[in-house]
Amino acid sequence: MATIERFEDLEAWKIARELTKEVYRVSKNDSFFRDYGLRDQICRASVSVMSNIAEGFERDGNKEFVNFLSIAKGSSGEVRSQLYVALDQDYISENEFNLIYNKAAQNSRLISGLIKYLNQSNVKGIKFK
Repeated sequence: MATIERFEDLEAWKIARELTKEVYRVSKNDSFFRDYGLRDQICRASVSVMSNIAEGFERDGNKEFVNFLSIAKGSSGEVRSQLYVALDQDYISENEFNLIYNKAAQNSRLISGLIKYLNQSNVKGIKFK
């Protein structure tokens, strides 16, 4: 794996950003917009994915990074669960559901791969050099 110097270079962060963009886009629809609780929660969960990837990366230690990645992965699952509520309430279409669900699932896989890589790495992080 090439050395990554910025969190913005991580594929998992890039996909999390796309996920957040899509969540915000669909949550602006009239019915969804009026369901403040669900809209707020799904938006917060999607932002949590990208934020935790970034924060963990900036901690400069693999153990801390893995911890933040685990939180990000959990938030990605939360987004997927909330998408079912949005679908069941007819706030989003089946196509919108599939698009965003698949993006969140892809994100979870990328995060899992990154966690696995970091756990197997002998490097402990920049702050331990």
